[in-house]
Amino acid sequence: MKKWLIALCTTILVLVLFIFWLAFLSSRPLLATDQATLHGDGSSIDYCKIPRLDGSGKRAIDIPKGNTPGCSYSHFPLPILAHCTESLPAGAADIRGLWRGVEGGHVGHVERVEQCGNRTVVTSSGVIHDYGPNSSAGLNTDDTSGSVLFTVGNREFCMRTSASMIWNNGVLNFHVFGWGPVVVKRYLHGEQLVWEYLDGSTTYMERLCTLPQAQKIPVPRGKRWQLFPNGL
Repeated sequence: MKKWLIALCTTILVLVLFIFWLAFLSSRPLLATDQATLHGDGSSIDYCKIPRLDGSGKRAIDIPKGNTPGCSYSHFPLPILAHCTESLPAGAADIRGLWRGVEGGHVGHVERVEQCGNRTVVTSSGVIHDYGPNSSAGLNTDDTSGSVLFTVGNREFCMRTSASMIWNNGVLNFHVFGWGPVVVKRYLHGEQLVWEYLDGSTTYMERLCTLPQAQKIPVPRGKRWQLFPNGL
């Protein structure tokens, strides 16, 4: 009985350590996003001028995947799909633009939604979630939550995330890991964009034409426990 108990405890410990390694220490994909896009100023754009998806430019698959640099971008970047003009697939609602929460669980939340073909990019709060066909990586988002749990020296460690964004009758469903349950939904309700988040909240968002100045630099998030201040 004692041997079985030791074996069980050892198995659980190994599983916990593996999950921790996978979530915080495993290597993320190489950053393939155009540096000019990351370094550009996304607050300089009129987001009420929605580009036409007439097929005259690039397809979604021609553009490298957008990923968050580190745990967070330093300022709101330019759009990932700026030069993409592929038409949207059947069943997809056009939710492109800049949105701000005005009612519900996350009032004041601001996010930018890009769409092109079967690809969707959501940029907000320091992170870039990009799903769909691209020229550099897989379909699912392979990114970060943006919330820093701890630091080692000057290096930040945040939890990795992975999800798919699948349209279902005008509702954009986020499936955890790409195959798991739906954890986030986005859909239109009249002129508003509705965001159902995994914390159980529902937020109603209005369209913005320009990025509020306070949203240009993301607010650092997370516990940010400092381990080994001088590094390992």
